[in-house]
Amino acid sequence: MKITKHSELEIMDTPHKVDARVMYNNENAQAVVITLQPGESLKPHITPVDVFFYILEGNPSVRVGEETILVEKDSLIESPKDIVHCLSNNSDSIAKILVVKAPKPKTQAKLL
Repeated sequence: MKITKHSELEIMDTPHKVDARVMYNNENAQAVVITLQPGESLKPHITPVDVFFYILEGNPSVRVGEETILVEKDSLIESPKDIVHCLSNNSDSIAKILVVKAPKPKTQAKLL
C-alpha cells in the first residue's frame, strides 16, 4: 500500500505561483492539492482533459467557462476539457482544493 502525505510533498513550480502539490500521478489520472492563501488565485487557463475540483477547505470562487460561483466546502465542481477555468480565494481564510485531471494530460495547460 502506498500512502502519500500532503505535508511531506514539495510544492510544484507552476506558472500560477501558488502552493500546488502532486498527490497522485500516473498515466490514467493526476491529483493535485492546491492551497490558496487569502487573495491568491490561479490564472485562467484551459486544460486538454476533463478536470474536477473538490473543495477540501474554505470557500473559493470557481470559474468554469463564463460562470463564476462561490463554492462551499465538500462540493465537487466539474470542468470539461478545452473550457477556460480558474480558482480564486477572495476570503480571509485559506482555501484548499483537490484538483483531479483524467486522463493525465500529455500537454501543458494553455494560460490565457
